[in-house]
Amino acid sequence: MDNMFVWFNNNLGGPIGSIIAAILVFVIGWLIAMALGGVTRNLLARVNLNQRMNTSTGKTYDLESLISKIVFWFVFLMAISGALSMLSLNAISAPFANMIDSVLSFIPTLLAAVAVGVVGWVVATVARTAINTALSKTTLDEKLSSEAGIQPMSGTIADIVYWVILLFTLVMVLGQLQLEGLFAPLTGMLNKAVSFIPNIVGAAIIFFVGLIIAKVVRGIVVNMVSTLNLQGFAEKAGISNERENSLPKIAGSLVFLLIIIPTVIAALEKLNIEVISRPATNMLNKISSALPNIFTAAAILVVTYFIMKMVANVIKGILENTTVNALPAKVGLDSALGETKVSDLVGHGIIFFSMLFAGIMVADLLGFEAISGIITMFITFGADIILGAIILTIGFWLANLIAGVVERSDQGSKLLANIVRVLIMGLVLAMGLKAMGIADSIVNLAFGLTLGAVAVAFALSFGLGGQEAAARFLRKLQDKAEAEAEKKKASKAIADTAKKTGEEPSITTVSGDEPSVPGSEDK
Repeated sequence: MDNMFVWFNNNLGGPIGSIIAAILVFVIGWLIAMALGGVTRNLLARVNLNQRMNTSTGKTYDLESLISKIVFWFVFLMAISGALSMLSLNAISAPFANMIDSVLSFIPTLLAAVAVGVVGWVVATVARTAINTALSKTTLDEKLSSEAGIQPMSGTIADIVYWVILLFTLVMVLGQLQLEGLFAPLTGMLNKAVSFIPNIVGAAIIFFVGLIIAKVVRGIVVNMVSTLNLQGFAEKAGISNERENSLPKIAGSLVFLLIIIPTVIAALEKLNIEVISRPATNMLNKISSALPNIFTAAAILVVTYFIMKMVANVIKGILENTTVNALPAKVGLDSALGETKVSDLVGHGIIFFSMLFAGIMVADLLGFEAISGIITMFITFGADIILGAIILTIGFWLANLIAGVVERSDQGSKLLANIVRVLIMGLVLAMGLKAMGIADSIVNLAFGLTLGAVAVAFALSFGLGGQEAAARFLRKLQDKAEAEAEKKKASKAIADTAKKTGEEPSITTVSGDEPSVPGSEDK
């Protein structure tokens, strides 16, 4: 018996016993790790950790499996470390033991951080639920939707409070975990954000109140303009009756703009961010200072249009009572104008040029000098066009009149009348185009070439086809010149003779053109 005890003591207390003990520790540790992992997973599933986290963040996470696996591997590593210690493998078990000691020493800190995080999450959730419940019992959302047209704000406010609390909770968790690399910059950022919160809240309140006021006033203006029934006058001015382009909608938008721009300026100044607020404020100030000129310019255009439209209607009515609409038929331009009346053209021209002059005033008022110069040049060109059109109209009328006279004469013919009409129209066309200022050099060159061609044609026809007539004409001219020369010689001789005899010269004509002197027969 003693020998058996000694044998068991020598063998089980030696290497074999260590191996058996290590295996038992490993198996038992593995079973415990499996059990603790399963228990952890079941506990987390009962509190619906995954569902709560996914609902809060809007993303899908499986934290239950992750935490249960962490628990399993931690316990299993402890079992491995114990088994290695039983085998006296200190070189291998020492790192595991140190890691486990570090983890075990960190567990209180981790539990404290988890507790802080859970408490912060619970507080954030309770705060969000309380705010949603409190605001849902009020009529804030309904008033914002009906009066100002703003979407419900209860959910947004509750979510903002929820995430702000979680942000502070995160900073506290990082501080509890002593993660200085993340804690220090996040704390500095949070301190700056907290110090800036009053400015943000003030700017948000200013903008929110201004937005509500602007939308309420816009609704009042839209209803007031709709009640006054000003859309009828707007339709006469060419403003459509569609919902988006109606006069009440335009008036409401202008009033909204007048209120919201100063509101945005005040909100940006409240933020006190020079990099953002200064350029934006300067831009909005320029827009705000330009609004009076813009409204004045719009008033000038609208008033000019209405007044000149009435004047154009009066002048058009006066012209319709005259025979001016029959003028195109007399001139021969009725086919070119078609159904358009001269009175309508005059009315449209009055409105058009009046709006151009108003455009010059508006451009000068708004400081658009380039546009003002372009409109001025366009008006000058339009005046030249009108002058040229008047010249063409009168010229065509004269051409038809003279052609008719030629055709009705005793020796007239239709061909000759058409030639006269074409010649006069060509002359008038050149004059009209020159008055319009359209290609002056081309018009002058074409007109000069035409006259030159006519002169050359006349010279050629006279030189080639009328040689005999030209010879007779030249002989008559030569005979007449010789007769004049003989007459001058005779007159000079009579004057010389009278001087020698001291008598008064008396020239008589004996026969034909020969002069006669008294007493010359005796001589």
